[in-house]
Amino acid sequence: MNLDVNPLLAGIRVLDLSRLLPGPYCSLYLAQMGAEVIKIEDPDGGDYARQVPELFAQVNRGKRSITLDLRQIDDVSIFKRLVATADVVLESFRPGVMDQFGCGYESLKQINPRLVYAALTGYGQTGPYRDRAGHDINYLAVAGVLDQIGVQGGGPAQANVPFADLTGAMNCTIGILAAVIGARASGVGAMVDVSITDASAALNVIALASLRQRGGSEARGQDLLSGALPNYAIYKCRDGRHLAIGALEPKFLKRLLQGLALTLPAPLQRLLGKAKPKPPADRNHAARGMGDTERMHDIGRLRRQLRPLRALLTVLLRLRRRDDWVCLLADQDACVTPVLSLEEALRNEQLRARHMVVDDAGRPSFNLPIHFSNAQARQAASPELGADAMDILAELNDRTRPAQTA
Repeated sequence: MNLDVNPLLAGIRVLDLSRLLPGPYCSLYLAQMGAEVIKIEDPDGGDYARQVPELFAQVNRGKRSITLDLRQIDDVSIFKRLVATADVVLESFRPGVMDQFGCGYESLKQINPRLVYAALTGYGQTGPYRDRAGHDINYLAVAGVLDQIGVQGGGPAQANVPFADLTGAMNCTIGILAAVIGARASGVGAMVDVSITDASAALNVIALASLRQRGGSEARGQDLLSGALPNYAIYKCRDGRHLAIGALEPKFLKRLLQGLALTLPAPLQRLLGKAKPKPPADRNHAARGMGDTERMHDIGRLRRQLRPLRALLTVLLRLRRRDDWVCLLADQDACVTPVLSLEEALRNEQLRARHMVVDDAGRPSFNLPIHFSNAQARQAASPELGADAMDILAELNDRTRPAQTA
């Protein structure tokens, strides 16, 4: 099979009116999986993300561009002709804006009953917040996610990864694909309403598990994965770089301690042995180990048990450089990894082996993070504003030209 051709979503046409990051990231996945994505932009400057050229270039690869002003009757007419040929319309305006243009779902489905109409917005099409403006930080805040991010005793922490926007985008991609499958089976399309806030809230499963287990969520930096346990934590090394230790299950913690002990003189090896957590008195619990659900959520008990280990690891890991520890513990299979910078990650042998880094006009971009046995992601540059207008209109005229009679 020719892997240069991606057959997965071949024949699926997407009209993408979205801007900035979430919507374009959603349609990027569709384009990489073989769909034809036509980016419809305002003639006056187009997508706002064009003001940040390298961001625009990353999330709009493999798309085509046409400019239409939906405030103009003639352009609305062209848009509706395109809708008749499309499988999907994706937009990210506030609720009701597309209706003001005469291009809301109820209007468009009269033109194309099989149409999948996806609206990706901050708060969704319903609810008291539906008309509010917002950005990633706001959606994470409302969803209860931002409150969970940060260290014990500190305030909520901001990340340079827009988790809410990207999670909303991926949920929208899933919704579109499900609706397209449904439309092909039934002949009837659907409205796909995705709230970025809803998508963010759905990520908060660890804190929700704590709430269900003990009646309330743990404080910031004190839950199972946020800093309560010394065997699931980040440590500074001698050179100021950091190690990520994820030795959550007992087998990994045992391997970690064994690996660390091998690097120490005998007296310190004995000290490390004293820092090991004591097994519980209940033999059944001992047999099940720390992987048992009940014990894993007994955060206070685990924190007390492992307190000596945190102090020891904090001191011990400052004795060597990050990469020295990586080499020393490489064979222990103890869930220990270096905390890499982006530059280091782009050179990382695992990401390279998985072809996650691709060349985009001499600059690095990320590949589709999904592998298929019979297809590969489509790779192409992002479009110039309106670059494909003439071709798209010519194709549209060909599609809608009446057949000549003999």
